[in-house]
Amino acid sequence: RAALGVLAGGLLIMGPWVGWWTLAPLAIAAFLFYFADGRIDRAERPEYWIFGAWVGSQTMILISVLLAWAPDVPVLSWFGIPIVTLGARFSARGIYLGIAITIAMMCVVGAVNLDSIVDEPPLFVMPLCLVVAIGILSTALMRSDVEHRTEAVIDPLTATLNRKALSRRVEELRQQSEVLGAPIAVVMLDIDHFKDVNDTIGHAGGDAVLRDVAYLIRKEMRAFELAYRLGGEEFLVLLPGATVNQARDLAERLRRAVEANSFAEGTK
Repeated sequence: RAALGVLAGGLLIMGPWVGWWTLAPLAIAAFLFYFADGRIDRAERPEYWIFGAWVGSQTMILISVLLAWAPDVPVLSWFGIPIVTLGARFSARGIYLGIAITIAMMCVVGAVNLDSIVDEPPLFVMPLCLVVAIGILSTALMRSDVEHRTEAVIDPLTATLNRKALSRRVEELRQQSEVLGAPIAVVMLDIDHFKDVNDTIGHAGGDAVLRDVAYLIRKEMRAFELAYRLGGEEFLVLLPGATVNQARDLAERLRRAVEANSFAEGTK
């Protein structure tokens, strides 16, 4: 929202030179993000909605650049602004794809205004370098951020989220539920007779069982359904937008998956 606000301020200042119509594409881009944000917790693949909104915002910039093009106005640099947001929501693959889409759009602008760019190559080359450089920096920052966040919120034994991550997510879901009125379901999981497992095959074997069970839990869930280790052999699953029946179905599916598998040293 802050980035969109900066863009809006810049367009207002440039209104007398490039026209007030440039605010319309920005408003459309803002609506696309608002629309996608409202479907994050209910979509099968929420990242697709957000990336679609991002591509839509770049498309609005493409239209604005084509309409406002002038050799003495550096409008191609506008493409660099949304690149910064990629690292906040997507992995390296999403950043690379976003950069590729942006470069393709810049090439469209270059092809339409080929005569101007042939006369003044920096009009194209400098914004292109800017976009690529921002993408490189965003990737590095994203990886550093993910590494530090992972160390803080991931349980090192089972690779599930820990209690610290749970407290943050609960607060996020509480706020979203107040706004959207959507339900939130919770599934509690506890491995039966786990003390007997440790006594029989040792604590190292017990740790292996915990890792395998945690893997089964993650494999049975959708992208936005997250599992947390509360401690010991207890896990919790948060289900945004799910009803009691849907939570019961997932719990039974998880129970059956664990029941059907053998774990360390043939443990059932």
